[in-house]
Amino acid sequence: MTPAGDDNSTKTTPEVREIEEAARDAKAAAAEAEAAADDAEESAEHADESAEHAETSAAEAGKAAELADRSAAVADRSAEVAQRADGVVRPDDGNLVGEMLIEERHPDVGMGRPGPPLQRSNPFVFGFFAALGVLVAWGLWNALGQAKSVIILLVVSMFIAVGLNPLVEWFMRRGLKRGLAVAVVFLLMILAVAGVGFAIVPVVTEQINNLIRNAPDWLDLLTKSRTLEELNNRYDFITKAKDYIQDPALAQRAFGGVLGVGKVVANALFSAFTILILTLYFLASLPSVKRAAYSLVPSSRRQRVAILGDEVLGRVGGYVSGQFLVAACAGFFMFVFLEIVGLNAYALALAIVVMFTAFIPMVGGLIGVVLVAAIGFTDSLWTGIACLAYGIIYQQIENYVIAPRIMRRAVDIPGAVTVIAALLGGALLGVVGALLAIPTAAALLLIIREVWIRKADAS
Repeated sequence: MTPAGDDNSTKTTPEVREIEEAARDAKAAAAEAEAAADDAEESAEHADESAEHAETSAAEAGKAAELADRSAAVADRSAEVAQRADGVVRPDDGNLVGEMLIEERHPDVGMGRPGPPLQRSNPFVFGFFAALGVLVAWGLWNALGQAKSVIILLVVSMFIAVGLNPLVEWFMRRGLKRGLAVAVVFLLMILAVAGVGFAIVPVVTEQINNLIRNAPDWLDLLTKSRTLEELNNRYDFITKAKDYIQDPALAQRAFGGVLGVGKVVANALFSAFTILILTLYFLASLPSVKRAAYSLVPSSRRQRVAILGDEVLGRVGGYVSGQFLVAACAGFFMFVFLEIVGLNAYALALAIVVMFTAFIPMVGGLIGVVLVAAIGFTDSLWTGIACLAYGIIYQQIENYVIAPRIMRRAVDIPGAVTVIAALLGGALLGVVGALLAIPTAAALLLIIREVWIRKADAS
C-alpha cells in the first residue's frame, strides 16, 4: 500500500515544475530587459558623440568660411590696386579712393607684419645714447666751468658755516636757542671783520702817504748818484722814462688801470657780502640741510651714513677751530714781538695780517714774515733782520710744537698727506683750494678707513 504522504508529493510535482519554469522565464525576461537597457545606453552615447562631431564640423565650416571671406577681401584689394595701377577708377566709388590711400599708408594684411622693436643692445641704439650721454656730460662740464666762481662762493660759505657751527653749539649748550646763537656768532664775525678793516686801513694809508712824501727825496738821490748818471749816459733811460710819462696814451692806460683796480675791489666787496649772507643762511639751516641730505640715503644705511656725515662735519669744524687757535697764537706773539722791537705803531695791524696769512697752509707763515720784515726794513736795517729771525724761529716752533698739538685731535692725518693735499688744492683752486684741501683730505681718509678698509677686511 502506498503511504498517504507519498500520494500528496506525487500530486504536487507538476505544480512545482510550473513554478520553476515561470521563475526561469522571469529571469530570462529580466536578462533581456537589462540587455535592452545596455543597448539603449550605448545608443545614447553614440548619439552624443555624433552631436559633438556635428558641432566640430560646424565650427570647422565656420572657420573655413572666415578664411574664404578674408581671401575674397584680399582678392578684392588686389584687384583694386591693379585697377589703380592701370589708371582705371570706377566713377561710383565716391570717397573710396581716400579710404584706399589710408589703407595703403597703414597696411594690415598682405603687406607683412611689423618687425620687433629695436633692442637696447642694438649697435645703432647704443651708439646714439652713448653720443647723447657724451654731449650731456660735455654740456654739464661747460656749465660748471662757467659757474665756477659761484660754486667757489658756495663752497667757501659752507666751509665757514661748518667751521662756526661748533661755536654755535657752544652757545646752545649755554642755554641759547639756535637762532639766537647764530645771531650772536654772526654779529661777532661782522665785528671781527670790521675791526680788521679799521686796524689795517690806517696803516696802509699812512704807508702810502709816506711813499708820496718821500718820493721827491728819492728822486733827488737818483739824480745825484754817479752810477745812475753813468748808466743814463750809456742807455739814456731817463729820457725814455720822460718820453713814456709824456706819452698821451699813458693817461688812457692809467685810467684803464684805475678802472681795473676799481672793478677788482667791487668784485671783492660783492663776493665778501655774498659769502656773509650765504654763511648766515647755511649756519641757520645746517640741521635741516643735514636731515634732507641723509633722507636721500636708503633706510638700511641711513644711520651709518648719518654717523659718518656728522663725524666728517665735526672734523671740518675742528680743523677750522684749530686753525683759528694757531692763527690767534701767531698774531698774539707777533704783536708782543713788534711791541718789543719798537714797531708799536704797526703792531696791531701787522699782527692781524699775520693771523690771516696763518690760515693759508704751508706758505701762509712765510708770507706773513715777509710782510712784517718789509715794514721792519723801512724803520731800520736791524729791525728788519730781527723780524726775519723771529719769523723763521717762530715758524719752526709752530710747525713742530703748536700746530701738531692743536691739530692732532681735529683732523688726525699724516704730514705727507697734508702737504700733498695743500699742493693739489692750491694748484686747482688757488688760495681757496689750499684752505679747503686739508679738511677735505681728512674727510676722505675717514671714509676710506670706515668704509673701504672695513669692507676689504671683511671680504
